[in-house]
Amino acid sequence: MKNSVKATLIAIAVAVVLAIVGIVFAINQQAKPTPTASGEPLQTVRTDSHVLDDGGADAVTVVEFLDFECEACGAFYPVVEELREKYEGDITYVVRYFPLPGHVNSMQAALAAEAAAQQDRFEDMYARLFETQTQWAENSEETPEVFRAFAEDLGLDMAAYDAAIIDPATAERVLSDKADGEGLEVNSTPTFFVDGQRADLQEWDDLEEAIEKAVNG
Repeated sequence: MKNSVKATLIAIAVAVVLAIVGIVFAINQQAKPTPTASGEPLQTVRTDSHVLDDGGADAVTVVEFLDFECEACGAFYPVVEELREKYEGDITYVVRYFPLPGHVNSMQAALAAEAAAQQDRFEDMYARLFETQTQWAENSEETPEVFRAFAEDLGLDMAAYDAAIIDPATAERVLSDKADGEGLEVNSTPTFFVDGQRADLQEWDDLEEAIEKAVNG
C-alpha cells in the first residue's frame, strides 16, 4: 500500500473516531444537569424547597414554579388543591417561587410567603395569597401593607415578620428559586414538573393526566 493511501485511510479513521467521541460527549453533556453560576447542578427540588404534601420515598414529585400575582396560577390554584386531595399519599407537592417582572406585587407576595415560611406558616400564607389574589393583584404600585395585614390575620409574630421582609436573605431565597427555574427554561407561570419532567399543559386536565401516568406508570 502506498504511503499516501495509508496516510489517507489513517486520517479518515481518526476523523471517524473523533466524530464518535464528539457525539458521545455531546450526549453525556445533555444528560447532565446544567450547572448554576456557583457550579451546582440545577434541580427541580432542593433541600429548602417548600413541600406542601410529602408522600414519602416512593411518591411522585410534583413541582410548581409559580407567581402569586399570576392570573393563570390563581386559576390553577383550585385545580391543584383538588389534585393534592385526590393523590394524597401518592405525590409529594413542592412549590417554588418564580415572580415575573410584569407583576408589580409578585415579589412582595413571595417575600410575604417566605417570611411566613420562617414561622412554619408557608401553606397558610400560600392559600391566603391565592384566595385574595383579585383584591391586590394588578396594582400600579407595590402594596406590602396588604400582605402585612394578611400576616397579622394569620397571627404571625409581626416583629419577626417585619424583620424577615427587610432581610436581604429572604429576597435571596426567593430569587434562588427563580434562578433554578430560569436554568430549567421556565419562562411562564405556572410551570409544572412531574418527577423531573416538564409537564406540557395544553388543556386543564393535562396536569392530572401527567400525574396519573407517573403514579400508575
